[in-house]
Amino acid sequence: MYRDGARKSIWQEEIRKFSTENDLSQLFDVAVIGGGITGVSTALKLQESGKKCIILEGSNIGYGTTGGTTAHLNDFFDTTFSEVIQDFGIDNARLYAESGTDAISIIENNIRKYNISCDFTRKSAYLFALDEKQESQLKDIVEGAAKVGHEMTYISDIPFPIPFREAVHISGQGHFHPIKYIKGLCDAFIKMGGAIKENCFCEDHDEQENEVILRTSAGEVRAKNAIYATHIPPGINLLHFTNAPYRSYAMAFTLKDDKYPWELGYDLDDPYHYYRIQEINGENLLIAGGEDHKTGHADDTGECFSRLENYVRQYFNVETVFYSWSSQYYEPVDGLPYIGKLPGSNGKIFVATGFRGNGMIFGTLSSQILHDLIVTGKNKYQDLFSPTRIKPVAGFSDFVKENAAVAMDFVKDKLFIEKIDSFSEIKAGEAKVIRYESESYALYKESDGTLHLLKSTCPHAACEVRWNSAELSWDCPCHGSRFNVNGKILTGPTTRNLQKIFPYQKH
Repeated sequence: MYRDGARKSIWQEEIRKFSTENDLSQLFDVAVIGGGITGVSTALKLQESGKKCIILEGSNIGYGTTGGTTAHLNDFFDTTFSEVIQDFGIDNARLYAESGTDAISIIENNIRKYNISCDFTRKSAYLFALDEKQESQLKDIVEGAAKVGHEMTYISDIPFPIPFREAVHISGQGHFHPIKYIKGLCDAFIKMGGAIKENCFCEDHDEQENEVILRTSAGEVRAKNAIYATHIPPGINLLHFTNAPYRSYAMAFTLKDDKYPWELGYDLDDPYHYYRIQEINGENLLIAGGEDHKTGHADDTGECFSRLENYVRQYFNVETVFYSWSSQYYEPVDGLPYIGKLPGSNGKIFVATGFRGNGMIFGTLSSQILHDLIVTGKNKYQDLFSPTRIKPVAGFSDFVKENAAVAMDFVKDKLFIEKIDSFSEIKAGEAKVIRYESESYALYKESDGTLHLLKSTCPHAACEVRWNSAELSWDCPCHGSRFNVNGKILTGPTTRNLQKIFPYQKH
């Protein structure tokens, strides 16, 4: 299977195509755009209720963030219960606390119902503070959890070889193999008559009175309802201003001393580090993650892997690095995901995004919320996670900061693009956004001298792309669109490739 980057993730050994024989001229009840955990879980849930559904996936099932996750399953979140109490009130915080429990239950039920072998395991988690500032954060986290009835217990020892000041134990957490899981869901979906169309890129939609017409690379698809399970939908939407794209890094190691920590671990660094194990081909691997940053805002993404590896080597007896990869997620401006009706829609188009680092949980929960909104018109989480919610206080400063950053990226890159007189100024293996004869270009030179020249302006909102050396991609710092060296879309919200000028072989 392929994913949206040059590096191979630990999950990519699972190779299978899922496209079914499809009559795209029929009217579907629901068209789900995106074949990750959100789209597949939601399509299955709706198919179970008798809806005729189709999944439209631009590449292959699991291509996006689901193929790049570390697949932790937590009922505590990146946005803490204390933060939600402060911004949304105690009742909403208690409801928020239920969402993680509900999501893991959905996963367990699906595994049991469809007999899915996906390495699902319930485990304890350990949250630990490394310094005085983190101690204060941990205290706040524990106090907030107590107010919503979520138990966290202070302990004196942790199963990780990392010096800490204070730590808490959290029972009932877990992890799984995300690709094995969604492939099991796909099998069940197909058996129920569901349709899957891979390599079908959705370019636009037209919401009419009785149906939604989706314009795709495979032609028009008609449905009574449409769901964007692609993080951010195409076009320019309110969600592009209330979500910011981030990259996260992960590595998988073997250890010389075979002392693999069985449980899940998280520190409170900013960005934080997190740990779990996974058995691949009969061998345990330690998966460590961290070094998150806003997409397009790292000068050298390769250094992110170096820093993560060096940090892990400080505390673990590392033998070999087997996998290293990065992935994309979206940070919501007020800390909560957006799941429900697409802003500006008349009620036939839905969306799920803004999951922070909890994509497996909120992607799964989206299946229940979106199913209920389409089938019955209501769900207990619909107001809390509504994409059209307005909360002037919660997230307002972050809203201003993120969108000021987008404006600065837009202006700065236009003003300070490097000017060159000749392509020979670019060294082998180097990539730059340049100005040449009054036009701006994204230029990458392979080690053999092959030049890849593209127009550097992202078609989505006219920001200038930036080079990602770790994944060999051009990333947009404004809304997270990503392209390979030939300009082909890796990640939306753009629906158009970067304009390709030429690949030129130097002799």
